Amino acid sequence: MIRVGIIGAAGYTAGELIRILLNHPDAVLVAAESRSHAGQPLHAAHPDLLGETDLCFTEALDPAGTDVIFLCSGHGKSKEAFHGLPADYPGAVIDLSNDFRLAADAEDFVYGLPEAYKQKIISAKHIANPGCFATAIQLALLPLAAADRLGEVHVTAITGSTGAGQTPTPLTHFSNRADNLSVYKAFTHQHLGEIRQTLCDLAPSFGGELNFVPVRGDFTRGIFASVYLDCDWTEEEAKAAYAAFYRDAPFVVVTDLDPDLKMVVNTNKCVLQVRKHGRKLHIISVIDNLLKGASGQAVQNMNLVFGLPETAGLKLKASRF
Repeated sequence: MIRVGIIGAAGYTAGELIRILLNHPDAVLVAAESRSHAGQPLHAAHPDLLGETDLCFTEALDPAGTDVIFLCSGHGKSKEAFHGLPADYPGAVIDLSNDFRLAADAEDFVYGLPEAYKQKIISAKHIANPGCFATAIQLALLPLAAADRLGEVHVTAITGSTGAGQTPTPLTHFSNRADNLSVYKAFTHQHLGEIRQTLCDLAPSFGGELNFVPVRGDFTRGIFASVYLDCDWTEEEAKAAYAAFYRDAPFVVVTDLDPDLKMVVNTNKCVLQVRKHGRKLHIISVIDNLLKGASGQAVQNMNLVFGLPETAGLKLKASRF
């Protein structure tokens, strides 16, 4: 069994990670660090874990008892946590923050988008897990990038409130979020850097023209991304290219059905629809921001690093009703 430790285990992404690991056939959670909840049972921060585990939060994590450590401390704190580990720590480290995603900050971390970099992930020791918006948008564009057919890209994407993290702010608490929509960080979102980085890596001619308008949704989880660009492929050619590119990707489904969030919430799936409207190729991409956009993808990366089936522990059930 793979022995797993989590640093920063009290937040939303850590909670999802714990739920997956408790039912993973080849992994066991041995330590969950949280200074704010040290000594308390896991259900003190994650009430739905009541009766699922007797494990308590620890104030510090002993790396010696682990084979892999997930960093869930949040942006700006993961780098500190990583450099606090012993220099000779032999296990894998998977970071769920933004700290190691960009080449300038990556050190020896590999960018953990399996559909683009599976072979690099398999042989990596340190993985930078992609952001949630970044995952949905990149999966919408990877087949075009691989064929070097990217032009100026336009994206509008809406996310659930869990994407803002567990600590409430005036703009994210229920009174403001319920029955409400709002744009934030238009054209400046922090995930733009990692998206451009991947697209430029795969498509030499791509000039990085990526227009992204994020929207706060009045629901708790999920991302719905609408992506379009000029493309000279016919609709049939585009659909064939997407089907071929994702043929061996167990969590990406290309469909003619109209995607909605309930197809993917509580799963590690991404559902894509590809259609042509005049010169515009329109791609809809939907994921669960906490699973394929965070913790599910992190476990997918762990599976690859340890030579397990990519789907191990991730055959999750969507909640349609």
